[in-house]
Amino acid sequence: MDVFLSIQMALRNLGSNPLRTGLTMLGIVIGVSTVILMVGIVEGARHAIVQEFQRMGSDMILIVFDPSPQERRDASRRVEGLTMEDVRSIRAACDALGEQSVEAPVSASQARRRKREAQVRVVGVEPGYQLVRNFQVLSGRFLTTTDLEEWKKVCVIGQEVRKELFRDEDPVGGAIEVAGVSLTVVGVLEPKGRGLGNNEDQIVLIPATTAHKRFLGRELVGILFAQPRPGVTIEAAMEQTWQHLMRRHENLPGFRVDSQQNILNSIGRVLTVFGLVLGSVAGLALLVGGIGIMNIMLVSVTERTREIGIRKAVGARQRDLMLQFLLEAATVSAAGGLLGIGLGVGGALLAGDVTRQMKLGPNEAGFPIYVPPWAILGAFLFSAGIGVFFGIYPAARAARLDPIQALRHE
Repeated sequence: MDVFLSIQMALRNLGSNPLRTGLTMLGIVIGVSTVILMVGIVEGARHAIVQEFQRMGSDMILIVFDPSPQERRDASRRVEGLTMEDVRSIRAACDALGEQSVEAPVSASQARRRKREAQVRVVGVEPGYQLVRNFQVLSGRFLTTTDLEEWKKVCVIGQEVRKELFRDEDPVGGAIEVAGVSLTVVGVLEPKGRGLGNNEDQIVLIPATTAHKRFLGRELVGILFAQPRPGVTIEAAMEQTWQHLMRRHENLPGFRVDSQQNILNSIGRVLTVFGLVLGSVAGLALLVGGIGIMNIMLVSVTERTREIGIRKAVGARQRDLMLQFLLEAATVSAAGGLLGIGLGVGGALLAGDVTRQMKLGPNEAGFPIYVPPWAILGAFLFSAGIGVFFGIYPAARAARLDPIQALRHE
């Protein structure tokens, strides 16, 4: 039997009762569109997180003091947090580490210049911060070892700080005021955008010593960023650092040594589980849609019993009838899959645009949406497969009908 002729017959039979066909397709349409929408949201979030980590720099190790509530009760009696003494000890003992920089956040959140103000994030850093965090200087220079040694009142600013405080002026050599301290601008960073919840273009970088001596009054460090030395694996560098911290603090809980890849993998696992849960819900809709197809095909077999008897009487074989009804089930299911893909992609793009306009989602930039090609192809093939799977029983029932009994059917 010609396959293309069978497809034409399937389309003609389905088109003879459009309302029933549409209702049959509804479960598949809802299931596939939900799958596409969920994949778009989960994969969009995954891509956004990967991009943020890439902007932070590659092969980065993060060393922090971040105890849980229980650990904090035990540890706070002995240490306040990660200090410059810890950092100096790590640098002396851990030869597996290469480029490094501390990050010491300053609580000041506003910078002023004349009558202008800007919301900023002030951070004390070291010269190696430019490399480990992948910052590029647009004009001027980055912080130097001399700035660090002499506690200089200098800073490097992000693009939004430049626009709000200097407008069209050249900021290099100008001064801004932070928490009553006048800082001379020595450099301007290239635009970097948002990263891990922070707007990197609102940043004001000052020497770590300046942060400690002029703002904080103590040598606490929020985080130590480091890269492994060339030829050393990131796992080996992390293990050496962890062992040193545990020896130094007698296994005190609360210290964390991690890599951005490990963090990314952990987030990826959470997103995968989230996607599986949502996919399971959508899968139920596909299951219901498949059962609907089987029910309608059984009704179709009953309605067309006499037709089946005539076709068998003129020489149609069981496999011809089997193919005919399987193609009808696959056609209605695949058509529902195509409609579902269109609705899912359109709904995902619309959701992304609406949340962007309403400034919802991460960093008020809307929910990131990304529908990969494999999701579209997979949804179509799966929807067609649902039709074939649930069409097997009705098709087999039609193929096994006795032609004599079928011809007597009213």
